[in-house]
Amino acid sequence: MRPETSQFTLQPIGTVLGGRDEWVEDNWYGVTATIRLDESRFDPGAVHGLDAFSHLEVVFLFDRVGPSKIRTDPRPARGNPTFPPVGVFAGHGPFRPNRLGVSRCRLMGIHGLDLDVADLDALDGTPVLDIKPYMREFEPVDPVSQPEWSTELMRYYYRPGQ
Repeated sequence: MRPETSQFTLQPIGTVLGGRDEWVEDNWYGVTATIRLDESRFDPGAVHGLDAFSHLEVVFLFDRVGPSKIRTDPRPARGNPTFPPVGVFAGHGPFRPNRLGVSRCRLMGIHGLDLDVADLDALDGTPVLDIKPYMREFEPVDPVSQPEWSTELMRYYYRPGQ
């Protein structure tokens, strides 16, 4: 690794406003929030053309996870003993080494530097690090495979009130 790239400092581009204020594992479908972009860094030109897209990819910081909570050892997802132990990079949990989250959500509207979204699984006050429009061409070309336990785990993640 080159010395000049061994550490990074990221500055949030915005903040999640609204939605949930505490972590709940499932039922994120329909949860609405606003991503407010930093007006000291951006003007509305930064989102010009974004309204042509239906979905976004949002990179955010799991800011409520302290360094002492980071886990890299194999363990069952959500602590469920019926699931096999997996390492941190085989799951989507928030207890990650760099505390980065990535979510896809629906873009419901844009008002200046406010992006109204639905289905974003980030909490009120969460720092947003980047936003990209979701494009089908970035989906995998080949069939996606995953273990049965992950399908079971995510069954109600984006389902309303199950």
